[in-house]
Amino acid sequence: MKLEHIQIQSNNIQQTAIFYQDVLELPIIEKKTNSISIQAGNSILEFVENADFKSIYHFAFNIPENKLEEVIQWCRNKINLISIEDQNVVANFENWNANASYFYDNNGNLLEFIARHDLDNSQTEKFSSKAILNISEIGIVNENPLELGKQLAAKHGLEFFSKNTNSELFAAIGDDEGLLIMVKPNRNWYPTQTPSESNKTEIKLENKGMSIALQFD
Repeated sequence: MKLEHIQIQSNNIQQTAIFYQDVLELPIIEKKTNSISIQAGNSILEFVENADFKSIYHFAFNIPENKLEEVIQWCRNKINLISIEDQNVVANFENWNANASYFYDNNGNLLEFIARHDLDNSQTEKFSSKAILNISEIGIVNENPLELGKQLAAKHGLEFFSKNTNSELFAAIGDDEGLLIMVKPNRNWYPTQTPSESNKTEIKLENKGMSIALQFD
């Protein structure tokens, strides 16, 4: 499953443009009065301005499976990675065969670089923002994640992530290429103490050759 286009909100488009262009070094491919679109590998991340928006999102970027240590070095003097415990900034997801590091953008959104070791995407070139592969996860907050997952499966032919233990608190739809991470409201986004909130999110994804548009409020 591929997350082709994610549309989320920001209360400061100008500062968002500066962060993604100057700090993460990702190209802005479209800029309008109240929105910007950013190229992140094979995905497009769009921010729409809402002056009253005060919440946050969680999303992740896939990186080459052998590049997390280089990413950590690349982030020095750019962004502060979040400590998982002590001074360690690497999260280990054994069941998913993946490692990740987390950070915040200018909006307070919780972002993640994740290396999924079951994907054959290792690279020999030195890491740069051009090596960011795609948006690999977007968080969706819903009162019943498991039921929402079942509805998406029935309506669109999507599938639960086979490596995840899906439950009424936390469920994932998709695969290593792209995931909808569904959680209940007020569940803290790992590895922070920031509770999840339901926010308007529009998603265009591709699954088994089919284009699917989803909207969550």
